[in-house]
Amino acid sequence: MPLVQNVPFFCIMLSMLSGTVSSVLPGKWARRLNTAMLTLVIAMSGWLLLYLVTSGIGSYTYMMGHFPAPWGNELRVGVLEAVMALFFSVIMLLSLLGGRKKLAGEVEGSKHNIYYILCNLLLSSLLALVYTNDLFTAYVFVEINTIAACGLIMVRQNGRCIEAAVRYMIMSLLGSGLILLSICMIYDLTGHLLMENIRQQVSAIMAAGTYRIPMLIMIGMLTVGLAIKSALFPFHSWVPDAYGYSTVSSGAILSSLVSKGYIFLLFKIFYRVIGFQYIADSHILNLLFLFGLCGMIFGSVSAIWEKDIRRMIAFSSVAQIGYIYMGLGLGTKAGVIAAVFHVLVHSATKSLLFISAIGLTDVSGGSRSFFELTGSGYRNRAAGVGFLVASLSMVGIPMFSGFVSKLLFAEAAVLVPNWKLLPTLIVLAVSTVLNAVYFLKTVVRIYTPANREEVQQKGYFTLKFPEQKLYCVTVFLFILVNLILGMASQPIIGLITEGLHHFA
Repeated sequence: MPLVQNVPFFCIMLSMLSGTVSSVLPGKWARRLNTAMLTLVIAMSGWLLLYLVTSGIGSYTYMMGHFPAPWGNELRVGVLEAVMALFFSVIMLLSLLGGRKKLAGEVEGSKHNIYYILCNLLLSSLLALVYTNDLFTAYVFVEINTIAACGLIMVRQNGRCIEAAVRYMIMSLLGSGLILLSICMIYDLTGHLLMENIRQQVSAIMAAGTYRIPMLIMIGMLTVGLAIKSALFPFHSWVPDAYGYSTVSSGAILSSLVSKGYIFLLFKIFYRVIGFQYIADSHILNLLFLFGLCGMIFGSVSAIWEKDIRRMIAFSSVAQIGYIYMGLGLGTKAGVIAAVFHVLVHSATKSLLFISAIGLTDVSGGSRSFFELTGSGYRNRAAGVGFLVASLSMVGIPMFSGFVSKLLFAEAAVLVPNWKLLPTLIVLAVSTVLNAVYFLKTVVRIYTPANREEVQQKGYFTLKFPEQKLYCVTVFLFILVNLILGMASQPIIGLITEGLHHFA
């Protein structure tokens, strides 16, 4: 076995080991270890992706400990998994770098190492959800992900954060319970936990025509559980407070990565565990399609009425999650490709929005009110440009990543040979208009010149480049990622298409 095939195992264990070591380090060294670990994981993930693309093997199975089932555990690695692992690691590193200076004022110094422990564990769980080929292992890391995410919300230790963490934990545990019950049913019906083995037994059960009702119940519970954890409408009630009141890096990570890990796991279960054709026959995709459409509208309408910029961005996430489920609900390969691409787009753009928003509020007396943000794009130029680029992407302006994903959704809808064409195109158009209303309204506000006397009276200030080098570099890199997704999307779409070919 080539050394490069060990990369997924190395990445998962390295992030877990870093979390353990960080527990005995001071905050400064825990931060350095986290940065070094993320950089190494990015490098190894890039190496793995290059190997998979150039070798032409498509995918392979990594047997941990060289023990077969049922005693052993497996990782399944393909092009799509490598793309996701690389992208998740990059976004987490940039999110932590963008919020590094704010962390000192948001979290007590004695808890900085705890913060990085949670980030390391969160990364390990995301990588495990991407790579694992064992359903119960996936559940274990779902719980690690839940606990780490909850800790990232409440580490700030104020009333709103604790309330948000409790609400998040209640909803997440409800989803986890449904997932665990469905895994128990799968094991009872098939006698296996490895995904390929389950798939073979499910095919046999479907061919025999037995246990159809238990299978349908199991698929429904599993789908609803992961929908709750990924904040699909109407299971999104925890989102505004969790994203809006946590630290800036936590908000960026939670909105861009945590929910996407659950969505990717759902993709794997649909393709690799149950079989996409059986999922389509169960009509569960029709429900996901309808909830996705509702989320696109409801999330956008809620964002329009918000006066707090971070809660507005949080409600926007509800709408964007709706896009992903709408694409999945189309039930075609083109729809799934569009949904996977939008996972990348939303991850990069939402993090940029949160990082930019904190830069705008910092130069506005810490206020999140739209009225107080007047002229903030001039007082913090890096944040203003970052918010502008992310807003144009979310609206779907050409050259930016959001335009490509919306175009893919529209193309996928045209290829659907059933009733879903018209609702998809109508809701896409309406959602785009609503996106323009609240994002461009904010852009106009931050670039409207403020009254000088009022600015001086309130103590607002202007940040210069030397005072925020790291922040400016982070925003620039986020913008670069967005432009790559928007202007060099074809190779990325090609990787997604190839990855889906070997996904089942």
